[in-house]
Amino acid sequence: MDITIAPMTAEYIEGFHAALDVVARERKYLAHIEAPPLDKVREFVMDNVTRGHSQFVALGEGKVVGWCDILPKARPVYAHCGVLGMGLVPAWRGRGNGTELIGATLRHAWGRGLVRIELTVNADNARAIALYERVGFTKEGIMRDAFLVDGVYRDLILMAIVDRGNAGRVERSS
Repeated sequence: MDITIAPMTAEYIEGFHAALDVVARERKYLAHIEAPPLDKVREFVMDNVTRGHSQFVALGEGKVVGWCDILPKARPVYAHCGVLGMGLVPAWRGRGNGTELIGATLRHAWGRGLVRIELTVNADNARAIALYERVGFTKEGIMRDAFLVDGVYRDLILMAIVDRGNAGRVERSS
């Protein structure tokens, strides 16, 4: 199944919302257990688009089947850092689509001058950890019992990728 990677635009908001809801309702990958209301998602996306943040969607069979974003941290001392979030609906996993999606998003973020990109991932999500390691992320630490859903605590792994070659090139459109 081929996908197309595209920058996020207003036309993809409803599809992104639907894909986000599918992954969130799995209750094991995201910091949401359902998608926020559509108006909140629209506000979030349009703010990212306006600011030129790194946010992409994966399109398959005419619909949004995944997303990846890298959002810069707000405080000046962290202006060189971004936080990655991503997801793919189940039928589109395990086919290299995540690698393609994260690659496009990383290239855009590096182009915007970010130096450090970080994420957290559930310690039991071996496929996601392997993906992140494949594209250059390294494990930095464990956040014990940081994730709690349905009475089950899970550890999160903090991972990051750093490119000091971008130092001093941080673009801010805050």
